[in-house]
This record gives sequence, C-alpha cells and structure tokens, in this order.
Amino acid sequence: MNSRRKALKAITAIPFLGGLIGPSVLTANVAEETLAKPLARDFFKELGLRTFINAAGTYTSMTGSLMHKEVTDAISYGATEYVNLDELHDKVGERIAQLLECEYATVSSGAFGAMTIGLAGIMCGMDEEKVAQLPDTTGLKNEVIVQKGHSIGYTHALINTGAKIVEVTTAKELEKAINKQTVMLWFLNANTEQGEVKWEEFIALGKKHNIPTFIDCAADVPPVENLFKFTKMGFDLVCFSGGKGIRGPQSAGLLLGKRKYIEAARLHTPPRGTTIARGMKVNKEEVLGMLVALELYLARDHKKEWQLWESQIKLISDSASSVKGVETEIHVPPHANHVPSLKIRWDENVVKISKDDMRKQLVNGHPSIETVGNKDEVGITTWMMEPGQERIVAQRVQEILANA
Repeated sequence: MNSRRKALKAITAIPFLGGLIGPSVLTANVAEETLAKPLARDFFKELGLRTFINAAGTYTSMTGSLMHKEVTDAISYGATEYVNLDELHDKVGERIAQLLECEYATVSSGAFGAMTIGLAGIMCGMDEEKVAQLPDTTGLKNEVIVQKGHSIGYTHALINTGAKIVEVTTAKELEKAINKQTVMLWFLNANTEQGEVKWEEFIALGKKHNIPTFIDCAADVPPVENLFKFTKMGFDLVCFSGGKGIRGPQSAGLLLGKRKYIEAARLHTPPRGTTIARGMKVNKEEVLGMLVALELYLARDHKKEWQLWESQIKLISDSASSVKGVETEIHVPPHANHVPSLKIRWDENVVKISKDDMRKQLVNGHPSIETVGNKDEVGITTWMMEPGQERIVAQRVQEILANA
C-alpha cells in the first residue's frame, strides 16, 4: 500500500504524465484511499520567468493588466464551441454599442489595430476592390492631418494603410492643409495639452469640411465617462485599448462610432484574407472576453475603486517620505493613465542611491517590483496591484531608501 501511494504521488507531481495517464487510472480504488489532486503547472516558473508586482501601470511590455475571473471564464467558454466569426462580431458589436450608447462598435486587435482598420474603412468604404488594393492608395484619398504635438510613433498604425501624415500646429494651418486628398483628421487624446486645437474645434473643422475625425483614447479609461464622452461629442471614430483599464485581453481593443465607417472597417478584418488587416485577427475567445470585461467595468463601483487607489498611494507616499531627504508628490495625469500616481524624489547627497539603482533593487528583490521614472524620480501607481501588494511596495521602498 505504501509503495502504491508513493508511486501515485510521484505521478501527480509530473504535470505532463498526470495528464496522459487520465482520470480512469488516477481515480482507481478511490474508496480505498484519498488521492492527492494533481498539482497545477507553474508555467512561468517552468520557463524560468519571474513574475512581479506591477507598480508601474498598464504597459504592453509588462503585459498590461490582469483579467478578472469572469473574463477568463468567458475566454474558456469560447474555446468549447465553434461559431461563425462574422456573426459573433456582429452580435457583440451591437451589444457593445448598446452598452456605450453609440451607433456601432467592434472588437479590434488593440487600439493600434482599431486605428488601422478605422482609417482603412474610411479610405475604401464598402468597395471590396479598394479594400484588396491597400496599402496601394492609387486613386484614393490618403492624407491624414495630425497636430505636431500628437504625431508620435503610434501614427504608424495609420501609415500601415498606405496613408501619408500631414503635420500642422494651428487651426489655421489645419484648414490650409485640407485638400482633395485629405481623408481624415486624427487626434491623440493623451497629448491633448500638446496640441493647440482642442476637441470641439477639431470636430467642428472636420464637420465644416466634411472630413471624418478619429480620436485615439487607448489609455484613457478611467474615467468611465470617456467611453461615452467622445462619440457623443461628435468624433466619428473612437478607439480604446482593451487590456488596460477595462482589463480585457491585452491583444483586444474597441472601435466605436459611426456604423458606416465601422462596417467598412470590418471588411479589412478576418475571416477575409486579402486585406492589410488579415494579421489583426481577433478570435472568438478574445471577443467574448472583451465583452465581459466591458460589462464588468461598467458595473464597477468607480468611486470606491478610486478611494482605494488614493489610500494605497498615500500609504506608499507616507512610507517613502518618512525617510529624511525624501520628497513625494501625489498627482493624477490629466488624460491618459488618469489614476492617482506617485513621484518619489530625493537629494542623492543625503540618500546615497540613484533613481536607476533604486528601481533595479526593486526589480531584483523578492518579490520583484516594477516601477517607472527617470534619473530624477521614481514613479509608482497602484491601480494594477492586487489588494495588499501596496503594503509590500511601501515597506520595500522605505527599506531601500533608509538603508541608502
């Protein structure tokens, strides 16, 4: 009996072997004795990867956010059945549009993918020959006007269609740049303060010249109101990342706005194959996960959540500033990543450690803690932490600074 028990315990400790043997063997003679449950595989440990406490935010390099169980349950459910992909996108798009009180919506491959297919939809309309033609824009309007302060690397999502970026600074320059090749006006919400032309004037100029307007709000949830604000304001298309504040799949996003443009955008996406967005596939599991993540986000107690973040940031701020020579600043970015955040600064003549070295100590410690910042400060947010992790971060920050 003892040798049999030892053998079965050894089997359950081997994930692959336990799976191959199957339940019929492992549950034999259950009445005779209780068997240990197979151990869950620690995939990251198997691969030699360290996990970490996310005190930085929803960065793609740090795999965005963690999905709630209801979302992963929806993803698992989606893996159990076949369904027509277009019909699923249709139904989920209608449901999201209803939830967000806009004309139409679709689940995209992130905000970047939403930008590409959104512009492609405007450029080609419902003409399938033009759809197949991209990124060759011969005979098509192909100029997108962007404020210089908004022209960052993510405009590559627009260039992917074959479009050309035209940079302007003032409203007068914007109007002067409009010509027969102008296809769209694009606005980056995260850089609102870096552009002279603000939302309402930008929309008005688009309407005046009958040119669609698109606003990129990838990291602009919270606040929850932004999910409704910009379509109601008059932007023709709006996009959001799915794997940031909404806490859906990291590879998913939302494209909201005018039905005619989104239906045209869908012509560039799978299951259609001869298009520029064939590689921007959103599978059925991600579509369901994104829908459920959105439903959960809308139902959340946002005021209570904000109060939690404020208390967490204050705890870390108080711990850091308790060290002589250390100063802290709690702030909330006005647009993207609009959450309570912390900047930690100190005189390196008093606290003898550089900002980079402190971040390295946080990353290399146990548990590993990821932060942001530069040579002048260490930046911390708590909204991507699991409850209780803020206490670990507060203690580690204080220890490193005090020991320095």
